[in-house]
Amino acid sequence: MKNVRRALYVLKRTGAINIFFSFMLFIIAASILLMLVEPEVKTVGDGLWYSFVAATTIGFGDICVVTIVGRVITVLVGVYGIFVTAMATGVIVSYYMEYLKIKEHETISTFLEELEHLPEFSKEQLEDLSARIKKFNKES
Repeated sequence: MKNVRRALYVLKRTGAINIFFSFMLFIIAASILLMLVEPEVKTVGDGLWYSFVAATTIGFGDICVVTIVGRVITVLVGVYGIFVTAMATGVIVSYYMEYLKIKEHETISTFLEELEHLPEFSKEQLEDLSARIKKFNKES
């Protein structure tokens, strides 16, 4: 559940949710427009299929646009699809960095809690803590 909340936090913070929903609305609008102006696109489903193929730059070729309006819509859908795909990598990196930051904070918090009880530690616990500090210093 923490991972889902963290992912939603990153998606909200980066604005990816807004971009994703606007992309979906754009695809739906493009599908309806294609149905209206293209003779080969007979249903909204065909328009959605064609928009998906154009956005992912797959280009199966089973539906071809012939009007100028259809070609402009195809270019816009393709460019928008590339933009959203590129943005997805940034969101994934942002999620990973957020995850590392939270893990680091949890590790530091645990370490500080242990330090609060330093006077109560046995000799073995102090040696273990000293070894962990030395290892941490070498890594950073």
